[in-house]
Amino acid sequence: MNTKIAITAFSSISPLGNNPEEIWKKYLNNQHCFSKQFLDQQETSVAALEAESKQIVAAVRESDIKYKFLDDSVLFALAASRKAVEKAGWGKDDIFGINIGSSRGATDLFERHYKEYMDTGKAQTLASPTTTLGNISSWIAHDLQSAGPEISHSITCSTALHALLNGVAWLKSGMADKFLVGGSEAPLTDFTIAQMRALKIYSRIDQDDEDWPNLAFDFEKTQNTMILGEGAAVCCLETGEKENAIAYVTGVGYATEILEHNISISAEADCFQKSMKMALQGTNLEEIDAIVMHAPGTIKGDLTELRAIEKVFGEHMPLLTTNKWKIGHTFGASGILSLELALLMMKHDTFVGVPFAENSKQKKPLKKIIINAVGFGGNAVSILIEKA
Repeated sequence: MNTKIAITAFSSISPLGNNPEEIWKKYLNNQHCFSKQFLDQQETSVAALEAESKQIVAAVRESDIKYKFLDDSVLFALAASRKAVEKAGWGKDDIFGINIGSSRGATDLFERHYKEYMDTGKAQTLASPTTTLGNISSWIAHDLQSAGPEISHSITCSTALHALLNGVAWLKSGMADKFLVGGSEAPLTDFTIAQMRALKIYSRIDQDDEDWPNLAFDFEKTQNTMILGEGAAVCCLETGEKENAIAYVTGVGYATEILEHNISISAEADCFQKSMKMALQGTNLEEIDAIVMHAPGTIKGDLTELRAIEKVFGEHMPLLTTNKWKIGHTFGASGILSLELALLMMKHDTFVGVPFAENSKQKKPLKKIIINAVGFGGNAVSILIEKA
């Protein structure tokens, strides 16, 4: 990548909180963020926003009468985007693009509208415009009074990092010099949980009985332990060297598996091997200090990604970690929340491992980190960032 792409601001709202200091503090406490909600006709472990973050979302909803009927996935993204743009110092005269994606979009709102239709035979007037996928970026553009291009998309669980790919492509093409990218997900609904249980990948570990209901990064587990979380995160990308840069995107990679099954991934995750190699072009393997893995807590998902990393790095294995044992899988937002962990580890020069796993010890400063994400069907993205 010849053109430097700077990350000049980052903001999130998730089970970890809504400001960097609080989030970092939680990353250091070795406790998960799971609670129980009654979903899909039973008590279910989930990672939900805390009370303060829910108040922020409620305030966003009340800030404009038109926001009253929006889904949480849109409101989460609005809350994060407002703060990110403020941190970056972007004003109303700045022209910037927006690409915020979501795996499932307006999940809760769609389910409620559909239920009402089945019960009454009538659809609400705003049922369609408030549940379309383009709903997220268009409302952010309205809220921020942006004049640039706006894009929404769904590429399952790698959605947010695909948004970052798009932002990088626009910036490198010269068609824009600023882009707001990220992902948002509000999947804590009955039908969404039921779908994950139907796939037999949702955790059956009772958090009241065990310390760790999601065993992401445990490569010897004998059952799938994925748990869903909610949240949104965005970052501001700009072209060139910037005084306020918190990191630079120095490599991007992407690849797709040849499908054998709707949720398949090969035994050695060929898609991850290809995406990491693409992101690494021109970078020596020993320069990579850490990888934030996708590792959702499923048997095959975790292990195949590990095999791919071993194939690519061989004897130059970097430090490995994931955050899904702590905040669950946030689907389309997961990749950008993994990026947040990487940025925080760089800022504090402190590796955050998985408490129940055997982690390698940090031996040198954290300067270059890869972030991985993959979605159903094996559409992988790898992002290489370098400390500013």
